[in-house]
Amino acid sequence: MPHPHSSTPIDAKTLKRRIRVALGREPGDLLLRGGKVVNVFTKRVVTANVVIADGWIAGVGPCDWNAKETVELSGESILPGLIDAHMHLESTLLLPSELAKLVVPHGTSAIVADPHEIANVLGIPGIELLIQTGRGLPLDLLFMAPSCVPACEWESSGEVLGTEEISKLLRHPDVLGLAEMMNFPGVLGTQEEVLAKVCEALQLGVPIDGHAPGLSGQSLIGYAAAGIRSDHESTTAEEAIAKADLGMLVQVRNGSSARNLEALLPAIVENRLGHWCLATDDIHVDDLMDCGHLDSMLRRIVAAGVPAATAVRHASWIPANHYGLANRGALSPGYVADLFIVDDLVGFVGHSTIKGGRIVAKWGELVASPANTTASYENTINIGALDETAFTLRPSPDSCPVIGIISNEIVTKRETCAVHVDPSTHVWKFDPSEDIAMVACIERHHATGRVGVGLVRGFDFSTHGAIGSSVAHDAHNLVIAGTNPGDMRRCALELSGMGGGFVAVENGQVLARLPLRVAGLMSDQDYLTVRTQLDEVTQAARSLGCRLHAPFGTLSFLSLSVIPELRITDRGMFDVLKQKILTP
Repeated sequence: MPHPHSSTPIDAKTLKRRIRVALGREPGDLLLRGGKVVNVFTKRVVTANVVIADGWIAGVGPCDWNAKETVELSGESILPGLIDAHMHLESTLLLPSELAKLVVPHGTSAIVADPHEIANVLGIPGIELLIQTGRGLPLDLLFMAPSCVPACEWESSGEVLGTEEISKLLRHPDVLGLAEMMNFPGVLGTQEEVLAKVCEALQLGVPIDGHAPGLSGQSLIGYAAAGIRSDHESTTAEEAIAKADLGMLVQVRNGSSARNLEALLPAIVENRLGHWCLATDDIHVDDLMDCGHLDSMLRRIVAAGVPAATAVRHASWIPANHYGLANRGALSPGYVADLFIVDDLVGFVGHSTIKGGRIVAKWGELVASPANTTASYENTINIGALDETAFTLRPSPDSCPVIGIISNEIVTKRETCAVHVDPSTHVWKFDPSEDIAMVACIERHHATGRVGVGLVRGFDFSTHGAIGSSVAHDAHNLVIAGTNPGDMRRCALELSGMGGGFVAVENGQVLARLPLRVAGLMSDQDYLTVRTQLDEVTQAARSLGCRLHAPFGTLSFLSLSVIPELRITDRGMFDVLKQKILTP
């Protein structure tokens, strides 16, 4: 089942011209002269010219080609376009056209997207929305079929994608394969519905992405036995090496909430991971603006001692091969002309980005005009009646389960703590010296009225307030962390009224908000507006005492019931390892 992005349609006339351009018998369309070419096959960097015809690379070498347009280089380096091997577009908070403005100038030519966030809210129509709004961009958005909507039986999503829906999606012309199989307990427990989806992908011979946080030993072997060939959840070098030893493509993740590059660098430098690649998974607009995209990871990897050509190979050709993208990911004759020109192979500062043979970005700015795409939307937040009693918790004061946040990770610890309760009512009461807050998950799709409550450590609130989000992986119910019922209820009502987003409240007053009106996940505004609003809500969280790098990113993962150890769902506190709801 060839994917439309795996090859580019070509006829004999076009092929004939490409060969003639390579032989110097007629001019090409674009000539890059005097650059240093990164060869991902031999992992060498050589001085060479590059000539392009009809969007394809016609020639690479010392030949004196001619072209309609020539770019004179002075030793700048030319790389293949970079490929993000795993991203949830929705987590950038941007529609695809705005995302392209940020990542294309940093050399990104393609993103392998798992649209399971919007699928949890809107189902297949949500996936189609992203596909449609991603057309006509100087960036290839390559989609995978979300395997876990919802992530597991303990979550309450807006939509459900069963085996029949997955089968249809896998045959969709814009779908590459099966997205991360998050329900690893279902795989190991050989659940019929889970294995049926995997079988669909195996029978079609398409890639199956994995999600195996913390799995080791026979459990990891059993997971790999299902034919799952990649994973982006490694948080230690040892974990990544174990997965690489079983033939898994280790997708080295560095996003906003989960930053695993530093931990995995020793294994990369020691060449212990085999076929690894780069991914961001979930990254917000502010980090993309401040740090860049995959180019920022390349800088760090090369600085650690990995040869530049090796690092580039793993950011381009390796992911292209894994996803069956023929004629992509390399700078060689007969490959699609997706290129990134940088000042040098240390700083990776972008000079130009070329997409399909056209210069689409120069010096950090997009010069191409993306298609004018818009998204229709309606308010998807439906929580029904809600009063302050929903945020009442009567825990055992001497031994209460608490979610322990780990900085720069999305895994959590299960802690057992003594907590402060009102002696007259036995209700939990905020004590800033304990660094313990209440966390709540409110079902927001069908107005069931379900509210799960528990306790969390790590937000470090020092004053009364709350922060709330409709981005709550992966079912995307409302998730709120706060110190008191009044502020938490105010967060929920504000989120409901504005159609979703981020909000911060202090003593009953809204400090800041970021509306995400498209499915409660993405903004319909330009990236500069979204960045400003994100800064405002982040600063508001800081004013409450929170010092986490991405407070709303961390908050959004507290409800993800397939990441160990402890989570909050609309049904209550959930122990991922024991697969059961806990009593506070």
